Amino acid sequence: MSVVKTNEGKVVEKTDYFEVSEHPQSKRLFHIDINKDVLEQFFREVKDVSVQQLEYVPYMRFIIADQLNTLAGSKLKQVLTDILYDRETGGYTIGTKNLTSDPDDYVKFSTAITHLIGEPNFDSMSGKYYARFTVQHEDNSDSYLRQPYRLFTLHTDGTFVDEPTDWLLMMKMKEENAVGGESRLLHLDDWDELDTYLNHPLATKEITYKAPSSKNVNKEVNRTTFFKQNNKPCICFIDQFAYPKSVEEASYLKGLSESMENDSALIELKLPVGDLVVLNNAFWLHGRAAFEKNPELNRELLRQRGSFLS
Repeated sequence: MSVVKTNEGKVVEKTDYFEVSEHPQSKRLFHIDINKDVLEQFFREVKDVSVQQLEYVPYMRFIIADQLNTLAGSKLKQVLTDILYDRETGGYTIGTKNLTSDPDDYVKFSTAITHLIGEPNFDSMSGKYYARFTVQHEDNSDSYLRQPYRLFTLHTDGTFVDEPTDWLLMMKMKEENAVGGESRLLHLDDWDELDTYLNHPLATKEITYKAPSSKNVNKEVNRTTFFKQNNKPCICFIDQFAYPKSVEEASYLKGLSESMENDSALIELKLPVGDLVVLNNAFWLHGRAAFEKNPELNRELLRQRGSFLS
């Protein structure tokens, strides 16, 4: 692998099969551009692998991941993993280059990516290792996830489950009549008031998290807001499902959320249909901007989240 410095000062890692460049919207993110020939060959090779087979036969998920890695010169897996572990970055986008609009292809491609970096958790909401959900004009759900005209506040995933959630993948599968709704991202180290909330007496006090009925998770989980990995601060937080035990705890969480929402380092990521973003869930927070009202609004997203391979 060679490293090239472009005229814009962006560091680009090149192989014969893919290129890694600084994301145009953030120096904290990379964009990984897999060659068209590699993607076309991958979709040809997995054409006869059905989504049902991926759901029913777990080892097939690793098989198609290995196919993608092999086609990409057997180096893609290491690059995907190294970036996620890197505290300075910890995230990237990848696209399918408009080579397909088949939702099954999107499931296969995202599955290959996640199974190069780890293993997805069981998603109780969908009953599968991934979840697909739509955002439309009318919604009566019990969380912000599907409510289009409300700000989906910054949070981390996995707050209300008792298994590790090291990373998160989100892929845009369809988008019609949508204005707004950008993915809102904040790297923990860019948050201006991090030290204020990290050094607060309640920063390591356990908070109870409970999921709404749509998540199909009945167990309560107690988690501290901040914890450390490799001697660096990490965060676990979502405002909707936190159940503080006092006014002091509630005030702390409310102030923390409002501080992040108003931070100047927050990114509103533009993600085309067929592209996905992968983030380290320990130090990246994510949310969604509100959409402009439109009765014909229709967006479908795919989510996978899980743990790193041991």
